[in-house]
Amino acid sequence: MHSVWFGEFMGTLMLILLGNGVNAGVTLRKSYAADSGWMVITTGWAIAVLCGVLVAQAFGSPGASLNPAITLASAIVSGDYSSVLSMWSAELLGAICGAALVALHYAPHWQLTSDPAAKLGVFSTNAAVRSPFFNICSEIIGTAVLVLVANAIFSKGVAMNGPAAGVGPWLVGSLVWGIGLSLGGTTGYAINPARDLGPRIAHWILPIPGKGSSNWRYAPIPIIGDLIGGALAGLLVHFARL
Repeated sequence: MHSVWFGEFMGTLMLILLGNGVNAGVTLRKSYAADSGWMVITTGWAIAVLCGVLVAQAFGSPGASLNPAITLASAIVSGDYSSVLSMWSAELLGAICGAALVALHYAPHWQLTSDPAAKLGVFSTNAAVRSPFFNICSEIIGTAVLVLVANAIFSKGVAMNGPAAGVGPWLVGSLVWGIGLSLGGTTGYAINPARDLGPRIAHWILPIPGKGSSNWRYAPIPIIGDLIGGALAGLLVHFARL
């Protein structure tokens, strides 16, 4: 059970369980965290990333991508594409399973929340102002920042003086917190195709009371935008030789 594939699966599962979990806590009625706001959501997602990275590493994935865009960027940087599809499958399946656990954990709350769009927002992202071109741009920018800064954290220039062993995951969690606070208000900052697609699939297939549409019309944006952002940042890192 100790392998890169299983590490990516378990890490992404934990990421989505805690990330979608904070969405549910803030959104669903009768939750003690109801209406606690954007700061709680961004903080919860930052901690979810930290926990996901730690779990992925513990179960056998030292790189702990948890994100198809990061997996693609890493392949571009290294020139090795042999494990991309395998990693993508682990990340997507982990995201689906993590979202399913959120649905189970909050089972009594779904029928107490009347707004179908709010229920979908627990699982997947959407534009605050629908404008497909600019929505894709937002996802490209957010994902590129994620890839660039994550690579900078572990770059030769930074590694000469730090980070100390074990600090990296905390810095990556802080990075995601910063992206959420600064850039997340436009599209909900998926910055990860599996983070949006996996829970959207779970929302589509699970018998959630009063759930409404899964909004597949929007679904390509956090896939296309995030992969483009990851690829562009990966190319920059590759040629800059960070």
